[in-house]
Amino acid sequence: MPSTRALLREKPSARLAFMADVDPDQIAETITALANSEGGSLVIGIDEAGNVSGLLMEEEVDGALQAALRMCRPPVHTEWTPDQINGVTIVQLRVPKSDEVHALWDGRIMVRKGATNAPLEGKDINQLMANRPAGEFELEAVAGATIDDLDDNVIDEYMERRQKRSPRSQIMPRLKLLRQIGALAEDGTPTVSGLLLFGKEPQLFMPHSRAIFVKFADTQPRGPQGAFGYGRREEFVGPLPLIIDRAWRVIWEEMDKQAVVKGLQRQEETEYPRTVVREALVNAVAHRDYRMTGRSIEIRMYTDRLEVTSPGGLPAHITLDNIVEEHYSRNPRIVNGLYQWGYIEELGLGVDRMIEDMVSTGHMPPEFEARGHRFTVILYNRKDPARVVREWEQNMNDRQIKAVAYVQQSGAITNREYRELCPHVGAETLRLDLVDLVSKGVLLKIGEKRGTRYILK
Repeated sequence: MPSTRALLREKPSARLAFMADVDPDQIAETITALANSEGGSLVIGIDEAGNVSGLLMEEEVDGALQAALRMCRPPVHTEWTPDQINGVTIVQLRVPKSDEVHALWDGRIMVRKGATNAPLEGKDINQLMANRPAGEFELEAVAGATIDDLDDNVIDEYMERRQKRSPRSQIMPRLKLLRQIGALAEDGTPTVSGLLLFGKEPQLFMPHSRAIFVKFADTQPRGPQGAFGYGRREEFVGPLPLIIDRAWRVIWEEMDKQAVVKGLQRQEETEYPRTVVREALVNAVAHRDYRMTGRSIEIRMYTDRLEVTSPGGLPAHITLDNIVEEHYSRNPRIVNGLYQWGYIEELGLGVDRMIEDMVSTGHMPPEFEARGHRFTVILYNRKDPARVVREWEQNMNDRQIKAVAYVQQSGAITNREYRELCPHVGAETLRLDLVDLVSKGVLLKIGEKRGTRYILK
């Protein structure tokens, strides 16, 4: 690390920034920009012209740095060195180039362009991510672990399900496959992803990789008699697939259920759509930051809601505003492992389906919270019958919606009337729209040829 005195003789550049005053926001922007670029130093206590502020205190810088680190996702590694120049305190923050992409709390991704910090957008973000070695932490060998710490039965089940998902893929020997997917290092030591996916007891090496379920008898953290506490508490350990299965079984046991009759069939309705609960659970396991120790996945069931919280917050450039459109995997090998296993049905569609399934069953859309370094999905069990969207309504295009609205108002619709509603659409396309609505059981076709009209079934 160059000395602070040596840096004072240099000018601001792509690897060197100066800051006269302590500003957590500016510190966060600069250290993420340096980490995302080639690394470098931030000198605090002197401006770009070399003027020393003379008002700096080490405690003030430390507090501002801690505040700045809380704004970065994931936190940026820094080394800081205080120095005295003519009796005045100067602090140098050294930031190495990172193997990860760091974002600010609001989703901005900064880089150094010349002597300034600049935000990236669109394809430039994708290019930055493409140039980063993805999932390096997942490939780290776990100290003290051996291949005997992996569960043969779990591996066999994974290989069987992988083959069913991709029946044309090559069948490989076990050790070769484990090395190929990054579960084993070259020397045969289990990696982080290997131990999490296939380990007998991963929590012996990573205690924080467990999940905890707590049920409260109130809308607040209270137990059955109203005192602070809980009614049921369970811990789930083992490899990630078993954690998902065990947690799901407990949630299923605790969810309210009722039998309803639709047509001639008896169906069971659950407090929350099962697809949504499983998606929230799988996402928490797949996308949490396993580098963060001291916190586990938490599942909290209250009388009015279910909360699933994963440590690590939102990854990279993902924010609450773009969470539906943008996709990014913090743990690509774990995600791919759970996909091959069948826990993830289709990559990149989880949040979309959660929203759709909640709304279509009459629930409020799920809420998402990103506070500090944790991310929470909140599902409310309140149902509004007016919110229920019938299955056929979910699959209508805009033209068909117009047609149904016309029938509701006029009692029927003919092909000619439909063409007048949609004058810029071909007659064959409109005919197929009506045929589709008949096949879905929405409309009933009456009459033949020129006398054909459609009414609500």
